[in-house]
This record gives sequence, structure tokens and C-alpha cells, in this order.
Amino acid sequence: MSHEQFSAKLGAQCQMSMIDNNGLGPPGGDPIQISGKQIAGEDGQKKWKRVEVNVNEHVNFPKFPQGMSPDYYDDCVSNYLSKLGMEDFPPERPLWEIHVMNYPTTNAASNIVFKLHHALGDGYSLVGALLSCLKRSDNPSLPLTFPSGQSKTKFKNASTTFLPDVLSRAFNTIYYFGYGVLKGFLLRDDHTPIPSDDEGVLFRPLTMTTMEFSLDQFKQIKAKLQVTINDVIMGIIMFGTRIYMREMNHESSEANCTAVVLLNTRYAAGYKSVSEMIKPNAEMPWGNRFAFLPLPIPKLTATESSIR
Repeated sequence: MSHEQFSAKLGAQCQMSMIDNNGLGPPGGDPIQISGKQIAGEDGQKKWKRVEVNVNEHVNFPKFPQGMSPDYYDDCVSNYLSKLGMEDFPPERPLWEIHVMNYPTTNAASNIVFKLHHALGDGYSLVGALLSCLKRSDNPSLPLTFPSGQSKTKFKNASTTFLPDVLSRAFNTIYYFGYGVLKGFLLRDDHTPIPSDDEGVLFRPLTMTTMEFSLDQFKQIKAKLQVTINDVIMGIIMFGTRIYMREMNHESSEANCTAVVLLNTRYAAGYKSVSEMIKPNAEMPWGNRFAFLPLPIPKLTATESSIR
């Protein structure tokens, strides 16, 4: 699920027109995964079959009590997300839903939740579909564009860092490939509070919580450590995981455990629209293009263990 916040309320007509006009409505002008459902073929393998899409069945406007405080609506949105996360998609419809909550929370005037099955496509495809629904405020007739993310400093020093960078990439490729093979056949993680041994844990109610981080702080860490934004996010997640493990069981902060990370295998310089991705022999075709990479979760140092 993807949770987006907006500074203004979004009307139903705005949502419907945005979907219908950007290849997410009637079948034929969009990927079959968007306007199709999965059925079992004669050989038992699942395949896609186009169906007529009724947008009204996919766009939902939940009702909460009117005139309440933003804190109250914070709880409403959180509870709604938790309930939404436990519900399966109806098998007779395409595997996507949009939920619009036009109630003022402490952080936004409106909230939109995109519930999408991973069978529809990878993050690149789905974000491309989302961006296809957006228009430029200065000139809606022009395609949405983004500033280049390439650093001038990087190109300036490219001649002096090329060889070390190639060697580092080669070493990391060999190391993590070997680690993945050993992890799959020989190595086992220590017991930690993360994987529960309780029977039926997958069917228990879950709670979704949100946390906000400043993008400026991310950029400061990125510049200080000379890493990517993804590196910063992964570091926060792994550090938070270790903190949770320590709070549940102090000895688990030293346990050997592994995180499975999804990697985008596309060589993408920018996002493409839905219409571009579904063209025959498209440079960036719609679909799933990712791989799994097992990464050891770093253990807490003595200084980090003292953080509360």
C-alpha cells in the first residue's frame, strides 16, 4: 500500500476523471494487469484475462464522523489502514483499489491510499502509473518532468574513482552472491523476536503506523556519508529493527539475522508514462523486474546499544 497526503481536499469527480483520462479506466489502453483479473489456465498456471473495469468499484470514499478533531481522524486513518491491510482483493475484479479520506488529520487535509497487488507490476511500473495521473500546474498539456539527479561532483572526479569503483562493485557482487548461496543452503539465522513461532500468527490482526522524516535530514546524512538516499533509508530500517529486537530481548541485539531486500533490476534514468511502457519493444516495459538480495543486519555497537 502507498499512503499519500495532500494539503487540499480531493473531490470524487477529480479522482474519477484523473483515472479515466490516464489509462487506468476502460480496458484496451492500459496494461492487462490493470484491467484484468487472474484466472487458472488449463495447465493450472494463472494467467491474466481482461475484464470490464468499473472505476466506481475501485475508488472508495470511507465515511467517518463529521466535525471531529484532527487527532481523532489520525486514529480513524490508522485503524482504517490496519483493517485494509487484512482484507484480500475480490477475486472477480482487477487487483487494485484507491481509498480517498477527505478528513483533516494533524498532517494533511486529505489522505489517499493506493492498495496495489505486486502482481500488477514492480515499483517502477506502479510509480509510473501514478505519475501518469499527475499534471504540471504551470502547463497541464506538458508532460511531468523532474530535475536531473546526477551530481556534477561525481562526473568531475570520475576519472580518479573509476577503477576503485569497479573493483568495489566486483567484490561486493561476488561477496553477496556467495553469501546468498550459503544463506539458502547452509547458514541459518539465530532465533530472534522478529519471526514469531506462534501458530496462526499470519492470520492475526495487524496495526499499521506511520512515521515522518525530514527529507532535508536525509540529504544531510547522504552528503555526510557520501551514500544514496536508499542507503540512508535502509540504514534507518535496519537500525530500527535492531533497536526493536533489543527491547524485546536484549541478547538478540547480537544475534545473526538477515534481511531480504528487493532490488530493481532496471537501468532506469527516469520514469516513463503508462502509454510508453505498454508499447511493443518498449525501452522500459511494464511488469516486474526485480530480484531478492539477502543482507546481514548489522549488529549494534556498544554506543548504539546505549541509545534509548
